[in-house]
Amino acid sequence: MDIYTDWDKIRKHFNKSFSSNFYVSIASDDQDNNPTVTPIGSLFLNDNQTGFYFEKFPTKLPEHAKSNPKVCLLGVNSGRLVWIKALFRERFSDYPAIKLYGELGARRKATEKDLARLNRRMKITNGLRGNTYLWKKMEFVREIKFTKAEKINLGKMTAEI
Repeated sequence: MDIYTDWDKIRKHFNKSFSSNFYVSIASDDQDNNPTVTPIGSLFLNDNQTGFYFEKFPTKLPEHAKSNPKVCLLGVNSGRLVWIKALFRERFSDYPAIKLYGELGARRKATEKDLARLNRRMKITNGLRGNTYLWKKMEFVREIKFTKAEKINLGKMTAEI
């Protein structure tokens, strides 16, 4: 999978993954090289192999970035219909999971455009108390530059993709 020529497909996949899970997983290593995974519910991919997430709750990821900024993101489309169709057909028609490799960048103040993207995504839950707790007062984002993409291999179920 080429991160440049397949970027539109990658972005669509991560949008579908978020729709079915409400988060993606970001793997990082701590200062002792111990791996850890952080769920992120506010990842956005730009059109140029970069992205960002809102950094309100993650505490370990920013610490890990100081000693090792490299990360791996996993987006899984967990839609039941996607998986049931694939099980009947013995193949997936689209990527069930993609890994993105990259490097965490600077933490910066969220722009109005960043906040508009977040508000558009969370619009369906607007007015719920949990929405207010989780996604209001988002002030900072962390940038990510992606360097490599990899589809998940599930044998003949993903061979034709």
